[in-house]
Amino acid sequence: MAVAGLTLDRAAVAILRRLAESEPMRPGVLAGLLAVEASHVTRQVQQWERAGYGVRAADPHDGRAWSIQLTEAGRAAVERVRDAGRLGMRMALAHWSEDDLRTLAELFHRMVDDFVTRADVPADLGPTA
Repeated sequence: MAVAGLTLDRAAVAILRRLAESEPMRPGVLAGLLAVEASHVTRQVQQWERAGYGVRAADPHDGRAWSIQLTEAGRAAVERVRDAGRLGMRMALAHWSEDDLRTLAELFHRMVDDFVTRADVPADLGPTA
């Protein structure tokens, strides 16, 4: 976050990034997508709303509800976070050989393919508490 020039915490940035992919969105829907409680999203929204990264807007389909949408400053913040992530990755891999990078890419694609193939298969998570 420091490299991106943001004073937000990691949780607030995760919400910003997810919202940037499909805004505007109701807080409850966003909480479901992030697998967190709605109150968590509301607290984070308040944080970045104060920073000018987003606003609440009335839901056009339900006058009692509201949606969250990013401001131009919010979209710019998301892009700075993405740029910082790309820079970090380039720095981390700068000294890797071409062979190592190729192997990493092959294994990463294999992992993603295996994950996608098994995403719909119920997992045995063991005994529940």
